[in-house]
Amino acid sequence: MSEELFTTKRYTSQELEKILGERINVLDHGFIRLIDYMGGDESIVQAARVSYGKGTKKVSQDRGLIRYLMRHKHTTPFEMCEIKFHVKLPIFVARQWIRHRMANVNEYSARYSILDKEFYVPVTLESQSKKNNQGRGERIKENSEKEYIDKIRLNSKNAYSLYLELLNLDDDGNVVDPSRDNVAREISRLVLPVNFYTQFYWKIDLHNLLHFLSLRTDKHAQYEIRVYADKILDIVKLWVPLTYEAFEDYRRKSITFSSQEVSLLTGSIDKSKIKEKPQDMSEREWEEFNSKIDIL
Repeated sequence: MSEELFTTKRYTSQELEKILGERINVLDHGFIRLIDYMGGDESIVQAARVSYGKGTKKVSQDRGLIRYLMRHKHTTPFEMCEIKFHVKLPIFVARQWIRHRMANVNEYSARYSILDKEFYVPVTLESQSKKNNQGRGERIKENSEKEYIDKIRLNSKNAYSLYLELLNLDDDGNVVDPSRDNVAREISRLVLPVNFYTQFYWKIDLHNLLHFLSLRTDKHAQYEIRVYADKILDIVKLWVPLTYEAFEDYRRKSITFSSQEVSLLTGSIDKSKIKEKPQDMSEREWEEFNSKIDIL
């Protein structure tokens, strides 16, 4: 049967089409795969203008509108775009990930299926931070680090051996002793530590994805989830370049001052030294910037 050529009226991204379904490796056994997406920068603009037509505005005007929406914390237009990933990740990372509730998730079930013998072993080990109760401090001594990493690996292997013993299976998934009862999968999985890998499909709109990325690409985020977030951020850059630029400028690389901090800054800035508008700043952004400076 000859292949038919199909065309679509839907928005498509040439850059995303190139990587659709491809495995992007993360950590030792994990990955991210882009499964599907809906909309793009122009979808955000159309939603904001409640317009059905294309080409009604120039790209520069689209950029200005998206930056305005991001700058003033509008959310609904960004919710018009959605994206879906297939993610393979350690269970402890998945438990962090699932804290972001504004998404659709379907996870691999160890009640129905047998988990693979794949577990995460860190390359380095750090001590508990003395300043942050949920963070890492300095890297531990080399001899102790190797010893602990070997113990983590051994414990994981032993746990999986016990898991198969409870299931009455060998490494190839065959029954070991037909005369012996096996333990239900939903109970047998209890012996596996949280560094074993799970998988899920994760679908989320762009607004909530950007919130996820603002938290999980931060330098204070745990390394094992940050490396996944960094890969997704690269995909967002390909998908919605205008939104990505605004997100970088107004979220990831910006800072916010409290009222007390504003009070401290008031009167201490020499406004006469701020004279020229940067070339990549619009007139509207320049006006808004000056209105902020006037407060100080």
